[in-house]
Amino acid sequence: MSVDFSEYLTCFSEDDHEHHQALESSYHEAQRVMSPRGLQNYLEGVRAFCTLGRGQDLVLTYIQEIPGVAKEVGEDVIPDIVESMMKLSSHTSGSVITLILANLPLAASRLGDVEVLRGFLTLLHQMTGKTPRGLRPMMENLDELLSKLTLGGLRRWVMWGAQAHQRDLDGQMAYFALKTDSSRSILKSERRGTLFVDNQRRLNFYLRALWARAFFMRPTAGDFESRQGIRPYIEDFQIHVPDAFDAFRGIDGMEVYRATAAHCAAHMVYTRQPISGEELSQAQMRMIELFEDARIEYLAYNEFPGLRKLWLKFFTAYRDPANKDEPYGEPHETMELMLRTTRAIMDPGYRDDLDVINQVADDFVAKLRDDPHDPRLAWMAGIDFYNRMVEIAKIPSVRILSEWPIPYRDDNRYFWEFSENMFVSQGIDYMPMNQGPVRRNVSVMEFVNEIDSEMTHDNPDEVLVLSSELFPYEDDLETTRSWNESEGVEPVSEPYHYSEWDYHVQLARPEWATVIERRQPKGDPELMDEILVKHKPIASRIRHLIDALQPQGIVRRRGYEEGEELDLNAAIRAMIDIRRGVMPDPRINIRITRHIRDLSIVLLLDLSESTNEKIGDIAEGEAGYEDQPSVLDLTRESAGLLSWAIDSIGDNFAVHGFASDGRHDVQYYRFKDFSQSYDDEAKSRMAGMKGNLSTRMGAALRHAGNHLVQQNAQKRLVLLVTDGEPADIDERDPQYLRHDAKKAVEDLAMQGVYTYCLTLDPDADRYVARIFGENNYSIVDHVERLPERLPAVFAALTG
Repeated sequence: MSVDFSEYLTCFSEDDHEHHQALESSYHEAQRVMSPRGLQNYLEGVRAFCTLGRGQDLVLTYIQEIPGVAKEVGEDVIPDIVESMMKLSSHTSGSVITLILANLPLAASRLGDVEVLRGFLTLLHQMTGKTPRGLRPMMENLDELLSKLTLGGLRRWVMWGAQAHQRDLDGQMAYFALKTDSSRSILKSERRGTLFVDNQRRLNFYLRALWARAFFMRPTAGDFESRQGIRPYIEDFQIHVPDAFDAFRGIDGMEVYRATAAHCAAHMVYTRQPISGEELSQAQMRMIELFEDARIEYLAYNEFPGLRKLWLKFFTAYRDPANKDEPYGEPHETMELMLRTTRAIMDPGYRDDLDVINQVADDFVAKLRDDPHDPRLAWMAGIDFYNRMVEIAKIPSVRILSEWPIPYRDDNRYFWEFSENMFVSQGIDYMPMNQGPVRRNVSVMEFVNEIDSEMTHDNPDEVLVLSSELFPYEDDLETTRSWNESEGVEPVSEPYHYSEWDYHVQLARPEWATVIERRQPKGDPELMDEILVKHKPIASRIRHLIDALQPQGIVRRRGYEEGEELDLNAAIRAMIDIRRGVMPDPRINIRITRHIRDLSIVLLLDLSESTNEKIGDIAEGEAGYEDQPSVLDLTRESAGLLSWAIDSIGDNFAVHGFASDGRHDVQYYRFKDFSQSYDDEAKSRMAGMKGNLSTRMGAALRHAGNHLVQQNAQKRLVLLVTDGEPADIDERDPQYLRHDAKKAVEDLAMQGVYTYCLTLDPDADRYVARIFGENNYSIVDHVERLPERLPAVFAALTG
């Protein structure tokens, strides 16, 4: 990594190597989604949080979570986040700010737009001034809140609770933790019908299926109280729609979204020429918009006839005058005439009671048949319609004319500003990740020529990748190590964020734990081969196990009354019995079965610090103590024996390990992958395994399951070998990580991944059954027998 973090990380010591590796991984992720300017803002935020003096956890959370926010809504929001958190720091504790930062990726993904996220930050600031004690419980329940509420609904829910419990501190805590009837009641009343964020992908696919092109769609924070942001609009070639739609007169909210998306997309597809609004009144412009909407919809449903049915139902839906939830109320008489005119244009079978409406509709449709792409048709028809309306109805105010009582129609700003939009292309490079460095594979000569360039800097536009190893000069016969081996460092993966179950609130903390894949130093591969010699009796028994489990392909079993083939010998014996007058044996068929093993397995090893403990009777400090085997040695030996057995059988398997240094840095080691042979490379990795740090089991299980679900197999198994219960340095409650591990096992089971635990902890009876379930674990009372027990457990599970 080319950036010097020491300039920004004043709150970390220089020898804190593990944390610096986690920061490096997060910075690589940030490089992929941010421009150089965004990276600078990101690093300035790191410096600001370091100088704030609220602990390392706050800084680590910021570093790891902000790239996820930038992926969702862009990098421009980073300075706003830093400024907002700095303001909050004077009102609340560092742990609450850490909790807010940890929930920002969730908020960004649920709100879906940078302006809406800024509104969310503003709401948090308002909340600290009214009910600062409610921030923590609200953040702990944010996933449930944002899955049901829009930003407007969340704002009203918050303000109601702040007003009702202004002086009741305990009431504030209970309300924002969703533990009171009033809190649940207000939440239910503010819940909207269909949320945009839950259906955005479907709408994108819907538009792509129609016009074979992509459309950018963004939500706006609609609020029925202020009427702000309710109408869809098109700006900078992006379709802005309300963040939620309720059902409209019996029409489902998803249908409203489809109608809205198709209508706005039709504007972008069929509006091809600008039209002038000079010397026109606002009322005349609203009339022209009516016919422009009708024109582009005519073009759309002539190409896709089903769209006519979709849009027409909004004009034929029954409006119940007694319905108090009707958002638009009784329309003005002129608006009613405009609605009927639109229906007459769209529905050829509809005839209005007013002749002028039929005449206007017939004339406009006739002109559309001649040249539907002429935008002047809408201009002339709108002016003519305005002149007729002046004679038969009273023209209402501009406010009433602008509040079109059909929810799917946009405000037509795209139509009037089309001449300006012709020279705008912001939609192409909307996401800053398009501006990141390009990785390019190059030859050796190009790599050597460019590697010492003086033009290199911290944020390159291009990264050169050499796929082969680079060795020193040919005449340097003494040096046999490559530059990669002597100067390079083991790569660190991008961060993987996983939710974590909080049993106190019975909710998952979204993206709470961060898993980073690392490589441990290599060892001597001959060490793994010596294991077979050392445990020769066990290896001999495993050889019989291999022969029993090895797939035999097609298996023919004789002695069945029904089968796929006739057993000639049995049939002849039956005929002989018949001629002898003896009852024949009816089992004269052969049944054919396929004996195959469709299995993928991850052997997951706990490599925490406790695995370095020695096993034996010699106490520490006495002679011979260091010669005793450790738990890690036996773990390596058992993994080697099992890997040899599985490789001989032919099953698809991987050998992984894990350790943790808090929730921000769950270290995951891949010694052998599914696609990798069990060769010297894999053996050297396994020979070099080391134990350190703690045991955050839930995150490691989720990551192992993530690798497993990508394998095409009927049966998927995680075989966990551990020497203790889940524990980590940043969690004092022993039950917390146990419940999280239990939830991880349940989540994997729902994905079709079976989990089995082989534990070396003699006291595991008190917790292991609750985590993995009855009959899904084994306890090895004598650690020395682990190399023997592990292959036997595998055979019992997969035989």
